[in-house]
Amino acid sequence: MTTATPLSASSFSSNRMAMVSSTFSSDYYGTGAADITKRHAAFQFLVSRYHFNNSKMFLQKQRNYGFSARRGFRVSCETKTEEIKIRRCSPNLESALVSRNGALTSDDWRAVPDIWRSSAEKYGDQVAVVDPHHDPPTSMTYKQLEEEILDFSEGLRVIGVKPDEKLALFADNSYRWLVADQGMMAMGAVDVVRGSRSSVEELLQIYNHSESVALAVDNPELFNRIAETFSSKAAPRFVILLWGEKSSLTINVMEGIPIFNYKEIIDLGRESRKAFFDSGDARQHYKYETISSDDIATLVYTSGTTGNPKGVMLTHKNLLHQINNFWEIVPAQPADRFLSMLPPWHAYERACEYFIFANGAEQVYTTVRNFKVDLQQYQPHYLISVPLVFETLYSGIQKQISKSSTLRKLLAFTFIKISLAYMEMKRIYEGTYLTRSQNEQSYFVSILGWLRARIFAAILLPVHMLAEKLVYSKIQSAIGIRKAGVSGGGSLPAHVDKFFEAIGVVLLNGYGMTESSPVLAARQLSNNVLGSVGHPIRHTEFKIVDAETGKSLPYGSKGIVRVRGPQVMKGYYKNPLATKQAVDEDGWLNTGDLGWIAPYHSRGKSRRCGGIIVLEGRAKDTIVLSTGENVEPLELEEAAMKSSLIQQIVVIGQDQRRLGAIVVPNKEEVLEVAKKLSIVDADATELSKKQIANLLDKELRKWTSEASFQIGPVLVIDESFTIDSGLMTPTMKIRRDKVVALYEEQIANLYK
Repeated sequence: MTTATPLSASSFSSNRMAMVSSTFSSDYYGTGAADITKRHAAFQFLVSRYHFNNSKMFLQKQRNYGFSARRGFRVSCETKTEEIKIRRCSPNLESALVSRNGALTSDDWRAVPDIWRSSAEKYGDQVAVVDPHHDPPTSMTYKQLEEEILDFSEGLRVIGVKPDEKLALFADNSYRWLVADQGMMAMGAVDVVRGSRSSVEELLQIYNHSESVALAVDNPELFNRIAETFSSKAAPRFVILLWGEKSSLTINVMEGIPIFNYKEIIDLGRESRKAFFDSGDARQHYKYETISSDDIATLVYTSGTTGNPKGVMLTHKNLLHQINNFWEIVPAQPADRFLSMLPPWHAYERACEYFIFANGAEQVYTTVRNFKVDLQQYQPHYLISVPLVFETLYSGIQKQISKSSTLRKLLAFTFIKISLAYMEMKRIYEGTYLTRSQNEQSYFVSILGWLRARIFAAILLPVHMLAEKLVYSKIQSAIGIRKAGVSGGGSLPAHVDKFFEAIGVVLLNGYGMTESSPVLAARQLSNNVLGSVGHPIRHTEFKIVDAETGKSLPYGSKGIVRVRGPQVMKGYYKNPLATKQAVDEDGWLNTGDLGWIAPYHSRGKSRRCGGIIVLEGRAKDTIVLSTGENVEPLELEEAAMKSSLIQQIVVIGQDQRRLGAIVVPNKEEVLEVAKKLSIVDADATELSKKQIANLLDKELRKWTSEASFQIGPVLVIDESFTIDSGLMTPTMKIRRDKVVALYEEQIANLYK
């Protein structure tokens, strides 16, 4: 506990106004609400007195140094006054302040927090957020949420945060995360985001690399876990605790560093705003500077291809592009309900949340533990999530059907097979059947195909409708998604996609990456082409280029996906070389993904697919799991190669729940170990694939135990990767994509 030291106006240093603001406010640590109010009033008084007293100090200093009093006073006062009086704010959110100072305002959003003024005016008394699983459970209207964001933003100003300073926000999904995020943005600061489950080392690296000055953490548990490391290696100016009580914090670990809880920041901001609006004189001492659309809004760290986290600089313009253009994908209406369970620092969840609130929808926060119950209780119109969630729902339905009586199980699975066939025919006659071929069918062939699909669909339709009434309606009710599920952050498995289509649950699928804020393309309700990620969203360009030459390829040709649009990042923070490698001079972002663009056909089964984007894996090494997590395989492979039992290894797992590995074993070493462990007789000459896999599994667990991810199933192969086989480059690097393609069938069986 720090002790407050009395301050007078004369104690203000002429070049330390911001420091005084921070130091004085630090004394709020550990005090009650009454003391906070009194000290805040004193602080406002000191600020108003500062301008007079500081001018006298400047004059005296100039005289002491032998300068002309008149000249010295004039120059110093002008410079200092300009620095002190600048107040950065979101143009529309704080338009009442900006307009009083003659600044131009517009109904157009120029910063992300601008959405709150518009939403509060349109949907003021409508429920914006429901957060039932935190203490206390919270429900807030749009007007209340706007006020809380403004209070938090002002509270940051009171404790000395300056525009452009970076604040680390290490927390999970909740309405307070949203308030903290938007409060930081609203006063011109840059938040640096990450989840509470990250390792201490990773959080420390992100904090230090981003040059953050302070820290907002989710709860006492996270604080206690990182406190010792951060106090010695980071020394934040202050810490904000979003949830929980300070009494639960580790004592004396961060001695001398002020710690505020969420309510204290809100109270500081509310009192400051009241004093500010009650005093016309106070407002006159400030010059208002509006946030620019090109200003950095947030730093989001992503692993990239080297394994070292890179800070993706996303501007307000980047994020506003997403907010303004998501409606074509998800035509959200006021009072539509969304269920949220993804980490908010993930660019996908974050951009979707901003869009939701800009359109007057209701956001309900849930957790993995409460997801199934909340899905049925709140019956959301939309569920935005990663493929794994939809895979889990699929598995749950399959398991539930399997537990039914023999007759019901047989009936349900028969219905599903018929509905899958019906949907296949439906896609053909509706023209949404994907093809890479540029050759267009003749008019006669197209008509025959259309008639055939129509006839078969007509035959299957009555059975499909019966299944809808007897089976699918019950499944739909149990799932609880009223309009659509929206999948992103990974590849949606085809069998899951087709299953939900068959039972009448709409799934949309999208594509993007952190470097593009993140959404680049998505399927739409009006043209939901299975197997694709849909058309590019507005103002976004795609091209497919040859991996070797970089030349553009025609429609239907597979190559590297490159994109360009307003949502592409400003660059990697403090990493111009990586930025240059990712984004070329013309603004094209190299996604590292393999894909193709569907050719345009004027007739036939693919007539509505032209221009749609189809992805087929990644060219670069990063593995994206179905959970949306990015994994760099190199670290794991290097650790595994320390084992004498492993000759070569390729870590796999793209679009799967967990990692696996293709391993070429060192057969002699494996046999020797097996004999020592008495797995086989001393005179044995070989092992079975299962025995080898079991030994390799233990070795992998041993050597990769310190890694962030663990390797699951192992595919043992006999033939080594060589240059002659085309599985290695001339520089002896394994061609990961070719290895995965060669063993595609075995990999599929491995994950079964």
